[in-house]
Amino acid sequence: MLIVHRRQLDAVVAEYVDHYNHHRPHRSLNQTAPLSISLPRDSSPDVMQLRRSDRLDGLIHEYKLAA
Repeated sequence: MLIVHRRQLDAVVAEYVDHYNHHRPHRSLNQTAPLSISLPRDSSPDVMQLRRSDRLDGLIHEYKLAA
């Protein structure tokens, strides 16, 4: 990803910070994100219920359970 101006940089950093705080697992938090509620570690969801969403033009992938 090539960043060419300040507004684009601000948008990319804001999206990454959102991903880092709401989705990305952290080892020190027992693989949970700092600002989210996650599934208990012993649960194993059906693979067909998982949905992937791309962020930052596909550089980051997030996975969530479908309702």
